[in-house]
Parts: sequence; C-alpha cells; structure tokens
Amino acid sequence: MGAKKEAEASPVKLLVGVVGIFGAFLYYGQLMGDIVKYKDANGAALDREWFVQVLEAGANVAVGFAGLLATQGGPSPKIPVKGFLLTGSTQVLAKAMTQKAQIFGVPFFLATLVKNAKMVPVMLGAIVFSGAKYPLKKWVTVALIIGGCVLVTVGKSKKPSASQDDSDAMGLFCLFVSLACDGITGGQQTAFKDAYKKQQGKGLAPYDLMLFTNLAMLVVALATALALDQFFGGVAFLAANPSLLTAVAKFSFCSAIGQSAIFFTMANFDPLLVTTVTTTRKIFSVLLDIVSRGYVLNPTQWSGIAVASLGVLGELQEKFGKKAHNKKG
Repeated sequence: MGAKKEAEASPVKLLVGVVGIFGAFLYYGQLMGDIVKYKDANGAALDREWFVQVLEAGANVAVGFAGLLATQGGPSPKIPVKGFLLTGSTQVLAKAMTQKAQIFGVPFFLATLVKNAKMVPVMLGAIVFSGAKYPLKKWVTVALIIGGCVLVTVGKSKKPSASQDDSDAMGLFCLFVSLACDGITGGQQTAFKDAYKKQQGKGLAPYDLMLFTNLAMLVVALATALALDQFFGGVAFLAANPSLLTAVAKFSFCSAIGQSAIFFTMANFDPLLVTTVTTTRKIFSVLLDIVSRGYVLNPTQWSGIAVASLGVLGELQEKFGKKAHNKKG
C-alpha cells in the first residue's frame, strides 16, 4: 500500500506536504513564543491558555471541515463519537498544559524536547495494563531524550531565585501532565480506530480524524474557558491589543494548515515519510527557537540538546528498522 502511494504521488505533492508541515509548524512555534511573551502597555499578559485553545481548535475545525468536503464529500459512516470525545479531551488538555508550562517560563524549545518523551507514559501504560515488553533500543531512545532534557534544565548557569524555582517546577509539572495526556490519547485513539476498522471494514479517513478530534477539543476548550472565566476576558484582551489578535489568528491557522499538511502527506505517501518529515521538523523547531529568541546556552545545555536530538532521531531509525524487517518478512 505504501509503495503504491509513493508510485502514484508526484514530487509536487511531496513538496506541498513538506513545505506545509515545515512552514506552518516552524512559524507556529515562533508565534507561540510571541503570544506567551506578549505584554501590553500596562505589563499585562494574555495568560489564558484555554481561550487560545478555543481559537486554535476552531481554526482546525474550519479547515478540517473544508478538507473533509473536498476530499471525502462528507464524513465516514457511524463516527465513534465517544472515542473522539475522550481523545479530544485528553489532547486539548495536553496542548493547554504545554502552553501553561510556557506561561510559567519553560522555553518553547525545551517544551518541544520534553514532548518528544511522550512514548514514556505510553510504554508504562502498556507494561502495566497489557504486560508489553520493549527492546533495549527503545529504552535507550527514551533515556537519551529524558537525559538531554535534564541536561538542558539543570545546566542553567545562573542561580535561580525561590520564585523562579517554583515557576520552573510548575512548568515541568504541566509538561508531565501533558505527557500523561499524550499517553492516554495515543492508546485510546489506536483502540477506537482499530475497533472502527474491524466493525466497518475500513479505517477512518484522515479528515475524519482531523475534524472530529478538533471538534471535541473545541467543545471541551470552550466549556473550560467559560468555567475558568478565560473566554470573555480573552476576547477583551485581544480586542484591546490588535497586534496580539493578529498573532493569535496566524497561530491558529498555522496549526490548522500544519495538521492539514500532515493529513495530506499521509494520504499520498508512506507513513514513514510523514514520520521522517515531522521528526526532522521538531529538531529544526528547537534550533530555530534557540537562535531567534537569542537564548545563550552553555556547553552543558548544548550537550543536552544534542543528546535529546539523538533520541528523537533514534525514534526515526527504529521506524526505518521496523519497515525493513517487515519487507524481509
């Protein structure tokens, strides 16, 4: 199937997919930093992560709906609503906690590195609940990513204040919650996708996943933003700060365009190619954030970046190895 896809897909489609993924998500990361760091004339910040999630999920719903109509004509039959509600809830919580970590002062590049350790909760859950076993290479990959993040975190040359220590701790806690949610999302999404394919005889289409996951995320984010009194305050803050409004709008649609580009590439090429593009994009996002924000890292922190990046590339190598093994089999 993958070979057939690659044979039918043109270089132009590949270029569109790669440029869409790299362009949208590299700019997305920059805009995220701008939004988190923005201060108005009075020194106030937006600091409303659930409100931002409403806007981001809304943009993804709009683009996902357009993509679904253009490529499928409509949704697949018997959409598993409960599955989407569960995974949408955990996914939007993961994204909100990642943004909250940055509000607490965790740099975008470090949050991106930490998020690459999302296989940890997945692996632990599989070990506890299904007795799964993983090869040594998998554990080494995980250890490299975690070890690299630790080096970046503890390698700070300046001695932080007590308040900074508290902020760092809260930021890392938010990332831990985000990782746990990623683990739940991955496991549950795989389960309901497999169940759907078994019941219907074919899997959910890419834009089914994009539209209905983000629709569930939108519902949860809107309810939470209203409950935490973030929605109307967020609207007022953006109305009073047009430049931030523009940044948030760009951020939301970059997310939607990036996701759409991933699904477009998945529909036309082998999944391994999609993994290759998204994995290398993460490393470029880390480096771009460091350079563009003017972060000055010491040798210990740079070694942490290198070690974690090796772990990320190790993930990619593992997938290549699996593909080669499957071909031999």
